[in-house]
Amino acid sequence: MNKKELRQKYKRLRQQLSQKEIEDKSLAIANQLLKMDIWNKTYYHIFLPIEEQKEVNTEYILQILAGKDKEVVVSKSDFKTTSMTHFLLTDNTKIKKNEYNIPEPINGLKVPPEMIDVVFVPLLAYDKQGNRVGYGKGFYDKFILECRKDIVKIGLSFFEYEDKIDNIFKNDVKLDFIVTQKNIY
Repeated sequence: MNKKELRQKYKRLRQQLSQKEIEDKSLAIANQLLKMDIWNKTYYHIFLPIEEQKEVNTEYILQILAGKDKEVVVSKSDFKTTSMTHFLLTDNTKIKKNEYNIPEPINGLKVPPEMIDVVFVPLLAYDKQGNRVGYGKGFYDKFILECRKDIVKIGLSFFEYEDKIDNIFKNDVKLDFIVTQKNIY
């Protein structure tokens, strides 16, 4: 399937999930992450979920990061340049939804991309090779290219993989891992 078809399919599948299913699956994904050898790092970039899109609830991962005393980084999107600015998430960080319902920091300490060690990546679909389908604007592909080469890229998904995504582009960044409620790929 191509990216457009996969976007439609997985948006539809997500919309069928109940709030309880989202919470249960999100908690299971967080528990899977605890099995991974990624917790010796310092800076972790995480997305704050768009509830209307029924994304993985990253609150459970935030709790793990807080419990392990890690530095958490969240982003603000610029839709004119399809770029993101990254901020340290602290008790003083104010979060507000933008016009696309993306929760974003409105203030805070900026963090350069090269400081980030691990990035949790939102996605709609993915394949066995680590290719992902997002919403199609390329925000995360651009962002990851600004990071160090050794950054750990982890996609989070409620669903299992597709065999192959047909229209992969050279600027599409592959993920190192994809974590679902039952598997770590």
